[in-house]
Amino acid sequence: MIIITGGFGFIGVNLAISLLGNSDYEIIICDKRKMPDEFIDKKIKKIEPEKLFEFLKKNKKIITAIIHLGAITDTTERNINLILNNNYYFSLELWNFCSRYNIKYIYASSAATYGDGYLGFDDNLDLSNLSKLQPLNPYGWSKHLFDIKVVRNCIEEKLSPECWAGLKFFNVYGPNEEHKGAQSSVAYQMIKQIKSGLPITLFKSHNERYKDGEQLRDFIYVEDCINVINWFLNINNFSGIYNVGSGKARNFLDLASSVCNSMNVDIEINWIDTPESVRDQYQYFTEAKMEKLYRMGYNKNFYSLEMGVDEYIKMYT
Repeated sequence: MIIITGGFGFIGVNLAISLLGNSDYEIIICDKRKMPDEFIDKKIKKIEPEKLFEFLKKNKKIITAIIHLGAITDTTERNINLILNNNYYFSLELWNFCSRYNIKYIYASSAATYGDGYLGFDDNLDLSNLSKLQPLNPYGWSKHLFDIKVVRNCIEEKLSPECWAGLKFFNVYGPNEEHKGAQSSVAYQMIKQIKSGLPITLFKSHNERYKDGEQLRDFIYVEDCINVINWFLNINNFSGIYNVGSGKARNFLDLASSVCNSMNVDIEINWIDTPESVRDQYQYFTEAKMEKLYRMGYNKNFYSLEMGVDEYIKMYT
């Protein structure tokens, strides 16, 4: 049995689809949202969040892993208590449960924990250096505080799952993200704008080191994220925090070019100011260091930006 929290969200839906097609696991999804039509009559069961821990206790002997993807991911959310309750304390309850019954625990961290990137994007940090990171928004802080908590638990030899992984996802794009609205990937928003006959809208740069459109991101296709999660599901003897990115930063003009080439349209860009409400929290550069995952034995190739965008558009259209 596999438990997926947030299983009707972006990465969760893609993971569930993959597990349905490639495994014999019984899949239990914990989510407040309605089950998508494509999952009805499939070997998937839904459970409401408030009933989760009662269910876990009753089924603890047959649970193989908990994959914790549920969270408030809105980087503009300012309700600190709401964010901490969902992203920190709920995650900690699941950690404690998996520790008590020795269940594999894989949870979603985020590249937002690295802040402005001044200290780099190295996932091979000891507690002292991990603690120096300065996220730029409450969402990033909630993920960062949980990363610190579990690393400290392991150092202090407190009860921990034998196998656990915190996955720092970078800028994920791909199928099944349309429900995210304004929080969907820039790739999705570009595709939607072009299909509506509109120019691509991009933020101007407010950093003299970067020209408009040359802000850099580590864009990763969602299929790569699913491959990494499935790989951890099928191995043992791991524990730690791991970056999940392509390992190569690309700029927004590269992304626009890839989208327009795949959709066979000319590039037309509408430049707008970055809203002042998020301007001070804006990341101008992200790029995952991936050596730690490779040293663990992961050897699948990651999609290039062009390949990922092209596959996404073929599925979308």
